[in-house]
Amino acid sequence: MEEKILSGKKNGMKVLLSVLLIYVLDIALFAVSVSHVQGPATPLWVVGVVVSSFVFLTAWILLCGLKVLRPQEALVLTLFGKYVGTLKDSGFYFVNPFCTGVNPAAKTRLNQSGDVSETGSGMAALMGAAQGAATNVTVYSNKLSLKIMTLNNSRQKINDCLGNPIEIGIAVTWRIVDTAKAVFNVENYKEFLSLQCDSALRNVVRIYPYDVAPNVDTTGDGVADEGSLRGSSEVVAARIRDEIQARVKEAGIEVVEARITYLAYAAEIAAVMLQRQQASAIIDARKMIVDGAVGMVEMALERLNERGVVELDEERKAAMVSNLLVVLCGNRDAQPIVNSGSLY
Repeated sequence: MEEKILSGKKNGMKVLLSVLLIYVLDIALFAVSVSHVQGPATPLWVVGVVVSSFVFLTAWILLCGLKVLRPQEALVLTLFGKYVGTLKDSGFYFVNPFCTGVNPAAKTRLNQSGDVSETGSGMAALMGAAQGAATNVTVYSNKLSLKIMTLNNSRQKINDCLGNPIEIGIAVTWRIVDTAKAVFNVENYKEFLSLQCDSALRNVVRIYPYDVAPNVDTTGDGVADEGSLRGSSEVVAARIRDEIQARVKEAGIEVVEARITYLAYAAEIAAVMLQRQQASAIIDARKMIVDGAVGMVEMALERLNERGVVELDEERKAAMVSNLLVVLCGNRDAQPIVNSGSLY
C-alpha cells in the first residue's frame, strides 16, 4: 500500500460560503413562491416549492465534506472501501462528502504522552457541575497524529545471558511517517508497536549480562567483551531501537529513540546480588589496602636502612613487617605495646 497525498483541496471556506448562499437563495425562492400563490396551486408554484424543499433537505450533505486539519495531523480517506488518499497539510478542506476517515487505533489508549483521552468542556462541563458530578466526554477522532510520541513500556522480567532474572523498562519515542501503511498494513498500529517493543526488548536483553562477566560475547564476533546492561546502556538502547525499527517498518512507523528507564535485579535475587556486590567491593578495597600497606612497609625499611637508625636482621625485619601489616591492614586502631626489655 503506497501513500497518496491529496493536495489542492483547500476549498473548505468557499464551499461553506456557497452552501450558506444556497440556503439563503432557497429560502428567498420559497418565500417568493408562496407569496405569488393566488387561487389554486399552479404548476410553477408546485415546481418552486418542490425544488426549494429538495435543496433545503439535501444541501447539508455538502457540509459532510468539510474537513479541518491542525498542524501535525493527517486524515486517511476511503470512498466505499477504496483508499482515496491522505490529507496531511493543515488547513480547511473540502472532499467528497461520502469519503470517510479511517483510524483503527482511534480508541486505543496506551501509556504515552500525547495519546490520552480528551475530556468534554463548555456546556457539558457546566451541566456536569450543575448536577454535582464531573462529566467526562471521551472524544474519538479518526485523524492520525504525526507528532513524536513516547511509549512508556511496562517493566518486564527477563533472564539475562547468565540466567539471572532482571526487571527492565524502556521508553520509545516514535512517529508515523507513512499513514497508508499504518492504517492498512496492520490491524492496530499502536498495539502492534507495543508488542514489537516487548519482543525486541526480550531478544536484546538475553544477549547481555546484567554486569560485566567473563567469557561473554555480546557482539557476535566470537570474542569475549565487556558489554553489559548496566555498563553499556547506550549501546543496548541503540540495539533495541534498531531491532524495533526493523519490526515496525512495514507499519509506517519510525522509531526515533529508545531509552532504558528502569534496570534492576528481580526481587527474588536482589538481596543475594547485593551481598555479592558488597563482597566484591570489600575484596577490591582489601586489595587496595594490602597494596598500599606493602608499599609503606617497603618504604619504611628502606628509610631505616638508608639513615642507619637501626640494624635489623632477617628475623627482626620479619617481625617488623608483620607488626606494620597488622597495624596498616587492621579494621581497628592499633593498641601499641611498649617493650622495655630486650627482644630476646
